[in-house]
Amino acid sequence: MARSPQSRLPHVPSLKRANRMLAVLRLVNASGPVTAAQLEAELRVSAATLRRDLAEMHDQGLLIRTRGGAAPLPSHAEVPVQLRDLESREVKHRLAVKAAELLPTGRRTIALTGGTTTAELARALAHRRQLTVVTNALPIAMELASQPAARVVMVGGVVRPVSLELVGPLAEQAYEVLDVDLAVLGVDGFSAGGGATTHDEAEARISRIMARRAPQVMVVASGDKIGRVTPARMADPGGVGVLVTDSSADPAELQRLRAAGVAVHLVEPRR
Repeated sequence: MARSPQSRLPHVPSLKRANRMLAVLRLVNASGPVTAAQLEAELRVSAATLRRDLAEMHDQGLLIRTRGGAAPLPSHAEVPVQLRDLESREVKHRLAVKAAELLPTGRRTIALTGGTTTAELARALAHRRQLTVVTNALPIAMELASQPAARVVMVGGVVRPVSLELVGPLAEQAYEVLDVDLAVLGVDGFSAGGGATTHDEAEARISRIMARRAPQVMVVASGDKIGRVTPARMADPGGVGVLVTDSSADPAELQRLRAAGVAVHLVEPRR
């Protein structure tokens, strides 16, 4: 039986094309319907290249291809994880290395939400012994499962295709009974007023349980997410003890977070 376009996971044929697809998706989701002429001018691509990209994105259920351009899907303000994984890889790596340095060695159990930055942190921790990682994110579990050092606990649930995270009552019940030393949240927004937020309420519910059960909570996020607020709250501002971000973050917002009791660790861009 043929699958509908919305049921397919995003396939990325090349890095260059993925970057174009990301640019189109962000523009369409931010601005609403756009014409082909606008996209051609913005991306500096030919009409033929744009037609191929829009057809591919329509087939993958990322947007709606219209007669004169493209329009967003009603529920797709969130960028699929397969495309997000290609963004700012160097910054995410440096954030992950810094976060790993802050984690004490020895026998520890940490909970990781899904996200491309937390997946990078999982890679940085993969060779650490006496570490147990609890996660509801398929990419993180798969990343660590191939490494003999770390022990992985994967919670059950229903897979969200956009993020590849497991959500629902099974995942929530698992976190209610698991003890962890630290919860690390990958977020879509973090601010002194809104706390740690994401796009999906089902994912946020699991993160709230993680944060409530953990004696320490860390947010690892690139600077563009600092000061941003998205619809679903994962943790209150006062519920996060540590933030690892980069120096592109808004200094005024960082000061407000420090005033709220958050220990801020900044990563400088590579020179």
